Amino acid sequence: MSSAAPLPRPHADASAALVLADGSVFKGQGIGARGLAVGEVCFNTAMTGYQEILSDPSYAGQIITFTFPHIGNVGANGEDRESINPAARGLILRAPITQSSNWRAAEGLDAWLERAGLVGIAGLDTRALTRRIRDLGAPNGAVLHAPEGLDLDRAAAAARGFPGLEGLDLAKDVSCTQAYRWTAGGWNWGEGFAEAKAPRFHVVAVDYGVKHNILRSLVDVGCRVTVLPAQSSAAEVLRQAPDGVFLSNGPGDPAATGRYAVPTIRGVIDAGVPLFGICLGHQMLALALGARTAKMHLGHRGANHPVKDLDTGKVEITSQNHGFAVVPDSIPAGVTVTHRSLFDGSIEGLRVEGKPVFSVQYHPEASPGPKDSAYLFRRFAALMERRHA
Repeated sequence: MSSAAPLPRPHADASAALVLADGSVFKGQGIGARGLAVGEVCFNTAMTGYQEILSDPSYAGQIITFTFPHIGNVGANGEDRESINPAARGLILRAPITQSSNWRAAEGLDAWLERAGLVGIAGLDTRALTRRIRDLGAPNGAVLHAPEGLDLDRAAAAARGFPGLEGLDLAKDVSCTQAYRWTAGGWNWGEGFAEAKAPRFHVVAVDYGVKHNILRSLVDVGCRVTVLPAQSSAAEVLRQAPDGVFLSNGPGDPAATGRYAVPTIRGVIDAGVPLFGICLGHQMLALALGARTAKMHLGHRGANHPVKDLDTGKVEITSQNHGFAVVPDSIPAGVTVTHRSLFDGSIEGLRVEGKPVFSVQYHPEASPGPKDSAYLFRRFAALMERRHA
């Protein structure tokens, strides 16, 4: 007996279609908001956390294919979002949205998608689509949800017209527009989000598309957090008198965002302030140190990626979401690779010798998990403590 949900028969009464830039058409049933969503089509292999994934600002410009078939089973709520306004363009599912059955569910996923303006399609063979992306790379595509009739020519033209993520600076589109304070810590069962108590350090987080749980993780290790917009200068960052500076995750091409971010990062490094970067922040730190980045064939997206800590030999199961990576042969002298992917050997962590500066490509704040890499926030706190010892 198969445990996979049966595929609906989509062609007779299709209300949605996925159209790729090469002209391929996949019909199915529309979910979420009606309309047309255009972006790069990627896949995510996580079995949990679909609301966190859809609200991760790093997905700006992307349409997410979920490889796990049961999406919607825990419903949606106001606490599991990683941003106020989801930046993903849309989503693709194998089966219709699963009826929610969870005590934290405030509404069904379909209603949440509609309110968030996320266009989706169900009923596709996501296994075949994932293999296609694996073999040919992430294509540009369009999801059209239109029960009144599918204008496939319009969707195809939109897919062909999407410029792709390479060369796009999307961080400025998802960043905050003014500075603000963040005070909420991690979520506890029956208690909600903890509040910061007697913080020991002041951290400035540069927002390239920061996830809420990163900010909560900083609060949990004793930080008072000030969030600044992506285009803040080094002078604006250092004017806050931070004990440490955090470079956040975010979407788009790091080389494009780096045009304004790299001078800021170099200024912080020169000031000797402890610095920690995650994902896009990791990539732009590499650029600031003199390395290069490049677009990956299909990227890493999921909550089950093994990464080896080269210092300890331990393997961490990590949450990942990136389509660009640091080029290995561009790493300059004085910079050490600390972590590598056990999938493809790509660089997953860096450290600057003799300076309180490090970064990782993956997400140690992973919500809902795994939590193998949460120690990195404590490492950042230790660097700040050491600076004031």
